[in-house]
Amino acid sequence: MEHRFAIIGGGTSGHINPALAIAGILNEGFSKKGDTCRFVFFGRKDGLEGELIPNAGYEFVDIEAKPFPTKPSVKLIKAQAALTKGKKQCLSYLKEYRPECVISTGGYVSAPLLMAAKKLGIPVMLHEANAFPGRANRVLSKGAALVMTGFPDKDNVFSKAKMVYYTGNPVRRIMFENTYEESRKKLGIPEGKKFVFAMGGSLGSATITGFVLSCARRPEFADTLFVLSCGKKNTVEITDEDRSLPNLDIREYITDTNLYLSGSDVSILRAGAVTCAEITATGACAIMVPYPYAAHDHQTYNARSIAQRGGGVVVTDADCASGKILPVLKELLEDDVKRKKIRENAAMLAIPDTDERIFRSITQALGIQD
Repeated sequence: MEHRFAIIGGGTSGHINPALAIAGILNEGFSKKGDTCRFVFFGRKDGLEGELIPNAGYEFVDIEAKPFPTKPSVKLIKAQAALTKGKKQCLSYLKEYRPECVISTGGYVSAPLLMAAKKLGIPVMLHEANAFPGRANRVLSKGAALVMTGFPDKDNVFSKAKMVYYTGNPVRRIMFENTYEESRKKLGIPEGKKFVFAMGGSLGSATITGFVLSCARRPEFADTLFVLSCGKKNTVEITDEDRSLPNLDIREYITDTNLYLSGSDVSILRAGAVTCAEITATGACAIMVPYPYAAHDHQTYNARSIAQRGGGVVVTDADCASGKILPVLKELLEDDVKRKKIRENAAMLAIPDTDERIFRSITQALGIQD
């Protein structure tokens, strides 16, 4: 039997990667039942999804969509016109394709497809990765067959959906597979050596990079190893003197972050939804520095959700830039008991069966029996 799904989520990797992960989860789950899947992704060809989705090997349909401004302006007229056109495009395609459901991971680009699906009576399912739900998912969750959440206790936010299911955010399984000791051994970190891992995301963080460079130059950190993933679009000047520091290892990008998160004594990170899921999956002791310009400041909500349960520490971007993060880092490096407790609390927040929860909730909402 072939199962057909229409999937949308665009604008940022925070929307696109969960969409790709869900497709992979469904494909694997149904293949175990002897069924096949066909996935068609929708989005903007000139958006990030227009690059990542085809590169992943999936069918891609380009639709019209523009973000709605928060205040009345000429942009509102253009956004409404784009919505109308995009909805017509989606109606035409969905009538021909007839998917079992439409799955959205958020972003303004999802509105035309979800509205078209509702008009045709096709079940709508949403995945909200962040602790502070995005505007598109909040508005379009009314009447949704299912809302899957990356953080707990969001039932009230999506009270108008038919079913709300806390699935967690999908991460690579390898994130759960290494202990602190195993990771340090694989990375060649000497026993007793303090190790700080810093990463500002794939594009980098000037604030985090600047702080780590300043720390590596300080005499009191001469025996502490810093590994910095500065990102592909780093804007901070890194001198030859910085690169020659014996306690500083600078990389543009690190792929095996599972080892660095689980093997470091302290990690300094942003607080995107996937990063937070990786913090808990690896049991990292993390100082989270939320990106202050994220929509609705959702990274702060993500970080607080973990910190309030003792699974990490939150420091504002401004306090990181001004150096107020320094005593926080020193205290954690000096307090083995506190670090261990944070690690334990973070690991307790992990959802190791996210893939199973996502598959089970979608099939349940579709009325498919095990």
